[in-house]
Amino acid sequence: MDRTSTDNAQVAGVLLAAGGGRRLGGRPKALLRHRGRPLVEHAARALREGGCAPVHIVLGAAAEEVRARAELPGCVLVDNPDWAGGMGSSLRAGLTSLAASGACAALVTLVDQPGIGAAAVARLLTAYDGPDSLAAAEYDGVRGHPVLFGAARWEGVAADAVGDRGARGYLRAHGSALTLVDCSDIARPDDIDTAADLTLLE
Repeated sequence: MDRTSTDNAQVAGVLLAAGGGRRLGGRPKALLRHRGRPLVEHAARALREGGCAPVHIVLGAAAEEVRARAELPGCVLVDNPDWAGGMGSSLRAGLTSLAASGACAALVTLVDQPGIGAAAVARLLTAYDGPDSLAAAEYDGVRGHPVLFGAARWEGVAADAVGDRGARGYLRAHGSALTLVDCSDIARPDDIDTAADLTLLE
């Protein structure tokens, strides 16, 4: 489905899928198998089916292999040559890629959270209220992904996105403006970081 705000503002999806899976023995997370297909496909589908358009996917580790093996129709694939420097560089690359897209907001999610699907994306989109929008999913009282940034916030988010912290510092600094959207009943925020976490995949 296509989901837009009442003024037809377009909310783009940004999928951070550049990680090399260092704690997984160097297995790129985007290519982990989930329900018989690369994990990146499921994450991209959640964004599309949840109502985001366009969807920009930031690739890094094994980018060419991801392009060859994953079916990502209609998505914009963004290469991040600095992916090894941490999530911050991938977030900057994704927001830079959106600059010419005409999108009024970005909904950011991570490739290694298979328990977050289209329902959580769609629910978070309801928090969009203009270019200053700032919202995040919440799970049992803890802030998580996806996160929604109105276009007026992109420059500030990118400036603060360094190393592995992504947007955490920006969200803390702007906590009074942050809308939390409870998604505990429709999604699970578990990350796949170590071999023990591979049980989250099917």
